[in-house]
Amino acid sequence: MALAINIEDLLNKQKIESNRIEFKKGWNPASIYHSVCAFANDFDDLGGGYIVVGVDTDDDTGMAIRPVEGVIVEKIDGILQEMVGYNNKMSPYYMPRTSVEEVDGKQVLVIWCPAGINRPYSVPENVTAKNGSKEYFYIRSGTNSIIAKGEVLDELRELASRIPFDEKGNPDIKLEDISTLLLREYLVKVGSKLANELWSRPIADILDQMNLFTGPQEQRWLKNVAAMMFCEIPEKYFPYTQVDVVMFPDGKQKNPHNFTEKIFKGSVPQLIKQTMDYLRTTILYETVQKVPDRAEANRFWSYPYEALEEAVVNSLYHRDYSQHEPVEITIEPDGIDILNCPGPDRSISMESIVKGDMLKSRRYRNRYLGDFLKELDLTEGRSTGVPTIQEKLADNGSPRATFETTEDRLTFLIHIPIHPGCESNSLSVGGVKSPVSSETQPKSSETSSERGSERGSETRDLILEIIEQNPHVTTAEIAMKLNISSRGIEKQIRKLRETGIIKRVGGRYGGHWEVIEL
Repeated sequence: MALAINIEDLLNKQKIESNRIEFKKGWNPASIYHSVCAFANDFDDLGGGYIVVGVDTDDDTGMAIRPVEGVIVEKIDGILQEMVGYNNKMSPYYMPRTSVEEVDGKQVLVIWCPAGINRPYSVPENVTAKNGSKEYFYIRSGTNSIIAKGEVLDELRELASRIPFDEKGNPDIKLEDISTLLLREYLVKVGSKLANELWSRPIADILDQMNLFTGPQEQRWLKNVAAMMFCEIPEKYFPYTQVDVVMFPDGKQKNPHNFTEKIFKGSVPQLIKQTMDYLRTTILYETVQKVPDRAEANRFWSYPYEALEEAVVNSLYHRDYSQHEPVEITIEPDGIDILNCPGPDRSISMESIVKGDMLKSRRYRNRYLGDFLKELDLTEGRSTGVPTIQEKLADNGSPRATFETTEDRLTFLIHIPIHPGCESNSLSVGGVKSPVSSETQPKSSETSSERGSERGSETRDLILEIIEQNPHVTTAEIAMKLNISSRGIEKQIRKLRETGIIKRVGGRYGGHWEVIEL
């Protein structure tokens, strides 16, 4: 069966953290099932992991060696039959997903081990032993699978009573509520082969392959995350799954009666796109300040796009969907406030929240939703949200963001200040602040879809120029520079990659573009 993600992303350790991927040169069931057990236990709530058999690694970098070793085709059926017996040796029973993928002209076996709903799991030290061997509980420590002992084992056992909300089965979610269009759009975007099978196989089979069902065969329920991601009307199951954006042009305290309000609804990816498109076209603008005795002017944005995107995505990622409260975004002349419920986990100290450098939690409310957002390049996880926000603000020359929560952790508030040089560049037009200044360079709001094929070619030329000047530039930064939607830029970049003009080296963070042919 096909994977829900692209095999190349696994081999390059893109979108999935390296400690969730393990490469094995050959089929070694004793060692492999230690990792199967560890991924199933998912001690750090990262979402399980992947084992790729038939791939050797570089001792220094840990990256896959290409071309891959591969698995002898004639042995694959035998390995899959062996796995049926080994799965029965795990306690309680656990069945990982498997997929045979073609890489470099050879076959590799991918074993996908999602976090188990009946954890903790144990497995014999050697599953191949005929007379049996002692069983142990395994967890991941970095990129290794180790035996859980002492307090760690006690904490692992406590996880049995805790299933993240997004992974719980929901009897109210019906198969017909899942949008085939939203599902296919996701699969195409992440490069999954399942996209090609969507029209030839029952949708239930596709969802099952994506680990979106739970419960025994006689009572299969879709998980909450299925509706969060692929339902056009998720508020049917989770009331107030929406983003409320309220703008006070004169300030909330100065003139609370002068405001505009927008409410966005839809699946989580739709909410993110609608919200970011609105913020980009409404409040983002670039200011150019000429400096005496210097040819180069100062350029900065009212808000850096990526900082806003990170804040919006994290608010929808970490909110509690069982609470009937929307994500609220309040825009005032001095900055933006993003409020969601509830606040951070109590494992994060109040001191860390006030400091605003990194909020590291051991437990995630919606770990599977996080996996989907990572594969869409919308979040990196691993507590990188706050550092990314602060980094992008610093790069723009903006003040730091601040974070607040109540003592009882009922709410979480992010305040992102406007760049000091932009505060005087906006005035009220029809109740909405618009960027108008002799120093502000207005840009066209025309999207790439409206420009036609000729304008599309011109846009791709501009993208190439930007990439040549800065190979580390992001899609969001290109979109802001050209004042074109991120979706339009992604479309043009996809064409450039498909025609072999550019390629991506590395992941979203730390990677860069290379121009292959002008």
